[in-house]
Formats: sequence, structure tokens, C-alpha cells
Amino acid sequence: MDGNFDNLKVMVIDDSKTIRRTAETLLSKVGCNVITAIDGFDALAKIADVKPNIIFVDIMMPRLDGYQTCALIKNNSEFKSTPVIMLSSKDGLFDKAKGRIVGSDQYLTKPFSKTELIDAIESHVAVSHS
Repeated sequence: MDGNFDNLKVMVIDDSKTIRRTAETLLSKVGCNVITAIDGFDALAKIADVKPNIIFVDIMMPRLDGYQTCALIKNNSEFKSTPVIMLSSKDGLFDKAKGRIVGSDQYLTKPFSKTELIDAIESHVAVSHS
């Protein structure tokens, strides 16, 4: 847990205000710059400006779900190497498999802990250990 997350840009896409707020609070405390989006369309509108280092996306969202959002991010040549972590309230094998098909890099079950969020970032983003 000695990573240096200063100015690491983390995008959290979730239609739940509680989840967005929780992730933002936890990640801001370790120095991340957290950008939140309420759904896939909101995220896609922000992603080009923000250029996040890693993206957490909820699977169950209205309009554009997490799978569709992930697929759109991964289909964009500029962002296909950006790690995308799926968030889901159900720990299903089918969901994990579907997540892999659309190119997600990891799958976290909600409610997630601070440790899980940080571990996910550490395993997908080159973090400088000071």
C-alpha cells in the first residue's frame, strides 16, 4: 500500500450516487484524481478530455450498460490499452466471462473495499513506489 497515486486519473462510471461517492472518497484519500460519470454516455463524453489511467465501470446501468461502455472504450484505438475494471453486485461466472469478451481487465464485486480498489489499480497501472 505504499504506492504513489498522486495525480493518477481514475474514472468511476456508476449510476449509483453512493458508489460514485464511496469510490471518490476512498481514492481521493490516496491521492487519485477521481472523475465520475453517471452512465456510459456521460463517460464517453468525458473520456477524451480526461484520458483516465484506469476506468471502473458498473455493469448494470440504464441506457448503455457496462459491457457496451467497455466495448466502446476498447474499440477506440486511443483508449484500448486503458484498463477497464467491471463492477457488479453479483458475482457470476457468466458476467465475468461476458466482461472478458468485451475486453475488461478485471471484475470486482460490489460492495468493494478500499483494498480491492487499490489492488486493482496497482495491478493494472504502473504505480511509482516512492
